Amino acid sequence: MTCEPAAGPAWRSYGTSRRSTRTVRVRVSVALVGGIVLAVLLVPPLVQLDQQAVDLGAKLLPPSWSHPFGTDDLGRDLLLRCIYGLRVSLLVGVAAALTATVIGTAVGATAGALGGWVDRGLMRVVDTVASVPHLLLGIFIVAMFRPGLWPVVVSVALTHWLSTARIVRAEVLSLRSHPYIDAAVSGGASRWRVAVRHLLPAVLPQAALAAALMVPHAMWHESALSFLGLGLPTHMASLGNLIQDARGSLLAGQWWPTLFPGLFIIVPTLAIAGLAGAWRERINPRRRSELML
Repeated sequence: MTCEPAAGPAWRSYGTSRRSTRTVRVRVSVALVGGIVLAVLLVPPLVQLDQQAVDLGAKLLPPSWSHPFGTDDLGRDLLLRCIYGLRVSLLVGVAAALTATVIGTAVGATAGALGGWVDRGLMRVVDTVASVPHLLLGIFIVAMFRPGLWPVVVSVALTHWLSTARIVRAEVLSLRSHPYIDAAVSGGASRWRVAVRHLLPAVLPQAALAAALMVPHAMWHESALSFLGLGLPTHMASLGNLIQDARGSLLAGQWWPTLFPGLFIIVPTLAIAGLAGAWRERINPRRRSELML
């Protein structure tokens, strides 16, 4: 009679491999996010070059030592313009994500804490807004203002608070069944006091995670609006504007004016997603144990 080999060591080895892979992913994400933050904060004040300076004699030069990302159709250095564009896009993304998170947290916490007709009414509002495509609603909001930074922030924020509201509401409804909430209500605490003192602090980690995940989403949304000519003014070096300006160059065979601004959107998205994934595993132990199998 033969004995089956024990499966324990293999599972432990697999779990160790998963943990090491996750550690590498987090370290790479931290390095990328740190490099991005340092670049957008330090390069503009330290590099004494005008990113709007036109040099028609150096137009559409391919990547080289003097211009690592090449130049655009007006001879402007693409590396410098990509950093300035990332700075603007990150500002839009962070401002829109924070605004949307505040709105979504307020709506979700109110609906979950009060329940009844307030919950039903707020959720109907959420369902109604969610039924309209984000980009279409964003275009409608931006069209009511002149092109500028804050109309884009308002547009992105007003179209991205819905998921946060649903997450916070679900978390509040789950917390309402805990014994300490029943004890607070039995002790005479009002619903608003329970919500502010007990429920809201408990859902803040989930809300912060939603805000972190919303930053790259907001950056993509801003880039889409700017690419369509409805976002930031054309003279402002956002990543969406850089890609929009490079359409003619791409058709003519110059790939670098499109590639590098696109990478400046993709790389921050992957880095922030890697950090947010590690954060989600930390604040949700059950999810973390499932991923370690």
